Amino acid sequence: MRNAKIHPTAVVDLGARIGVDVEIGPFSVIGPHAVIGERTIVRSHVVIEGEVVIGSGNFIGHGAVIGAPPQDVSFSPERNTGVEIGDDNIIREYCTIHRGSAEGTVTKIGRTIVCWRGMCA
Repeated sequence: MRNAKIHPTAVVDLGARIGVDVEIGPFSVIGPHAVIGERTIVRSHVVIEGEVVIGSGNFIGHGAVIGAPPQDVSFSPERNTGVEIGDDNIIREYCTIHRGSAEGTVTKIGRTIVCWRGMCA
């Protein structure tokens, strides 16, 4: 967590790997299996949970949820699934990016993508 700016009200698990020059805003929660690449900005009230790898130079807006279980009634929490997000993306406020549904799958967001509530382009 070198040179990371973490707001005092943010909860960052000691197992999380936080890159250089990352900013984490107030009331955000970062789980133990999260990897956040350098120069990524995480605004307030963001939740990052589960197996999530986020590249460098990303912007994650207020209230985003990344890595939560999918909205799939057949999903079992024991499944090994995750989220991979590339570099230089803009994830706007209140976006939700669920992890994969089937065993061993990941939800992948490429590079230089803009996501906003209800849409990625």
